[in-house]
This record gives sequence, C-alpha cells and structure tokens, in this order.
Amino acid sequence: MDLRKLKTLIDLVAESDIAELEVTEGESKVRIVKSSAMAQNQVVMMQPQGMQQHFQPSAAPMAAAAPVAAAAVVAAEPAGHVVKSPMVGTFYRSSAPGSPAFVEVGATVKEGDTLCIIEAMKLLNEIDADKSGTITQILVENGQPVEFGQPLFVIG
Repeated sequence: MDLRKLKTLIDLVAESDIAELEVTEGESKVRIVKSSAMAQNQVVMMQPQGMQQHFQPSAAPMAAAAPVAAAAVVAAEPAGHVVKSPMVGTFYRSSAPGSPAFVEVGATVKEGDTLCIIEAMKLLNEIDADKSGTITQILVENGQPVEFGQPLFVIG
C-alpha cells in the first residue's frame, strides 16, 4: 500500500469518531485502531503468505516525543517559500554523478525549473520549482534519503 494512502487513512481515523478501520487492497491488509486512552493510532500491516509485520508504538515514547518533534519542526521552519519533497526517496542535486547541480544557493529560478531529482523505486523524478525567486538555502545533502513533506529548498 502506498505510504501517502496510509498516512491519509491514519489522519482520517485520528480526526474522526471512528475507533477502528480495516482496509484490504489486493493481498495486503491494513488495520488502524485508535486508542481510547490517548490520541494515538495503532497500525498493523499484514503481509501475504503468512508473513506478518506489526507496528505498534508504545504509548510513553510517542507521548513524550510528539511535543518535542512538533516544536522542532516549528523552530526549524526557514523564512521564505519552502519546497518540500513530494515523496520518499533519495535526493540528488544533479542528473548524473559528476554533472553540475541543477541549482546552487543564489541561483534565480522560474516556476517549472528543475531543482533536483528524487529517486524512488528505481524511478528518477524531477522536482520542479513551484514558485519563481532566488534559492536562499539547500536543506538536503546530495545522496541523502528524504521523507515525504521534508523541506528541500528555500526560495526567497
């Protein structure tokens, strides 16, 4: 199942009065259970052929880590327009090793210009500027893994 779909399902359960949601897609099955004691979700993904993997975060670390993580995100948000990763993958600043980077700090970009490439599942996805301006910060190193929604560039 796609991680974006999974995140959307978790958010829907968290924001609604639903206590439990189970979705079957092909041979994969996802079950999300909202804990009544805390605002926490339990996700269990069942793999085909009898192999099962469970993700059940413990209550104490999640409760303690959530406020700290939220504060870190707010404090780390740079000034200007932030271009965020639309997917999980590996960040590359150029089209090939040894090639010049698509953009450098101080470069002027127009909406639609290629900023970087994110490799996901052996596919190279060009990430384009969604706003015109000047690159003020590059927040990710070449070859570094990135998460969905992670800030990549700041356009001033």
